[in-house]
Amino acid sequence: MGEPVRYQVAGALVAQTALLSVLAATVGLGLWAWSAGIAHAVVGAVLLLWSARRSGRRRLGVADGITLTRAVLGGGVLALAVDGGAVWTLVALAAVALALDLVDGAAARRSGTESGFGAAFDMETDALLILVLSAFVALTLGPWVLVIGLMRYAFGAAAWLAPWLRGPLPPSRARKAVAAVQGAVLVVAAAEVLSAVVATVLVASALAALAWSFGRDVLGLWSAARPRAARAPRPVSASART
Repeated sequence: MGEPVRYQVAGALVAQTALLSVLAATVGLGLWAWSAGIAHAVVGAVLLLWSARRSGRRRLGVADGITLTRAVLGGGVLALAVDGGAVWTLVALAAVALALDLVDGAAARRSGTESGFGAAFDMETDALLILVLSAFVALTLGPWVLVIGLMRYAFGAAAWLAPWLRGPLPPSRARKAVAAVQGAVLVVAAAEVLSAVVATVLVASALAALAWSFGRDVLGLWSAARPRAARAPRPVSASART
């Protein structure tokens, strides 16, 4: 990963086109699917280059390269979801992308290259994949499943109106576990190996866990943002002590 960011991003665009070509030759892709996959790659490339320039990042590290691979796989998942067919191919690509999510973080920690840029890139890649999977599952279980994919973006939109939501969050294993569960549950539901009732209960449980996780973080940010005077206990008067 020694090349400048623009060359790495260009390589990802080529890889995305190659993946879409393979999918078109094997399972078939319609025009809308091709358009969605290419749009995903182009918009993602522009945002990545802008983010890298803003953060002063000249090259992508090994962990960022893994995340970039996951983004390419996510483009394939999006194209297949738009096309509406080849469910098992979609499930396979999504499963690999989710599995690699366990690798990029470990690679960053092992190489000592953890950064805010890498964390944001990883988070946005995850969020888009979850949104695509939730939209695909919503076609069979109902539009309520979309809440899983939209919650991250709703939180981001709310942060523009309420700056205190932009505060730093402490590391949390529970938050990471809940996030991982969303992808795993949606992949299982997308595979359509479970009955509609079981799949509905499973996805609803994942949504409830996600709502709890976001709710806990919102309360934590709100508590941290309150003025110290509001958080400090009020002094007890002499008469009250008596």
